[in-house]
Amino acid sequence: MGTMAVPPWLESLLSTAFFTVCTTHGDAARGECNMYCLDCKGDAFCFYCRSSKHKDHQVIQIRRSSYHDVVRVTEIQKVLDISGVQTYVINSARVLFLNERPQPKSGKGVAHICEICGRSLLDPFRFCSLGCKLVGIKRNGNASFSLEAKNEVVVMDRTRREGISKEEEELREGSQQDIYPPTPPPPPSSARRRKGIPHRAPFGS
Repeated sequence: MGTMAVPPWLESLLSTAFFTVCTTHGDAARGECNMYCLDCKGDAFCFYCRSSKHKDHQVIQIRRSSYHDVVRVTEIQKVLDISGVQTYVINSARVLFLNERPQPKSGKGVAHICEICGRSLLDPFRFCSLGCKLVGIKRNGNASFSLEAKNEVVVMDRTRREGISKEEEELREGSQQDIYPPTPPPPPSSARRRKGIPHRAPFGS
């Protein structure tokens, strides 16, 4: 597993306990610890700790859905390649789950399941959560969280597509230069016009 495939803060994020009460600001209205700093890679902290201790750091906010931790796609996709992970729309925001959620064995007829934990998925994704994608990377190495790798693939793909379209364009331009205005078909010759008229051989009297 390459170091670039998994950022150094990810495993810490996935094992962090969120929504505990902040020891400093526990009495305040927003004193629950639902923030995580990618630069410090420490414990979760609250809204007030963020403004005092993590002002210029990369911070993401963790949310909760049915007692499970989720993060908004708009936040996490800036720092991780989340391709292959099932996303959900909850309260009109697109989110994904941090860790796998235990589920009874999927029944027959389930079209899509997580490659790692077997959880049924709504769409044809490979993983149900960031945690399962991490396991997949460690186990098989056929996925990555690196945005750089993703961008390289996108750029290579774009360059390849542009190269192909450029070639096609050049071919098209070249073919247009090679083709002269079409010459009109030759007028039918007199012999061809008289075809079908019977010719009588001259007979002597």
